[in-house]
Amino acid sequence: MKNKSAAMYLVFSLVGFAILATGAILAKLTRNDQGIIQTLPYILIGIGAGVFGQNLGTAFDIYTMKKNPEIAKQREIDEKDERNIAIRNKAKAKAYDLMILVFGALMMAFALMGVSWSVVLAIVIAYLFVVFSNIYFISKYDKDM
Repeated sequence: MKNKSAAMYLVFSLVGFAILATGAILAKLTRNDQGIIQTLPYILIGIGAGVFGQNLGTAFDIYTMKKNPEIAKQREIDEKDERNIAIRNKAKAKAYDLMILVFGALMMAFALMGVSWSVVLAIVIAYLFVVFSNIYFISKYDKDM
């Protein structure tokens, strides 16, 4: 494992918590507002929770690995093991197949429910982006290998 310091991740974790707290306070203070002010607190809560949790977890992970070098060595071996890499790649492929089905069902459900066309169109664009990126990478790796 690379020589990393948990301090940087703890600082980012505190920044994430501050964003989360700001969102919670704004949500409490702006209950009857309209437009972006109505949704901004919840966006801040989501971003703050993600930044807080991810960085705090990474900081604890680094701290644990520094305390237990034998566990760190075993984890490094596990991460580079070809069998584990193949398992992760196969799991990603299955998750992609499932995501294509879920995206399709979600687009159909939104269209049938009469959800705003801008929302349906945004989902369709995201769906097509994923599908076309898959086609691109298949073509790219087919040429490389």
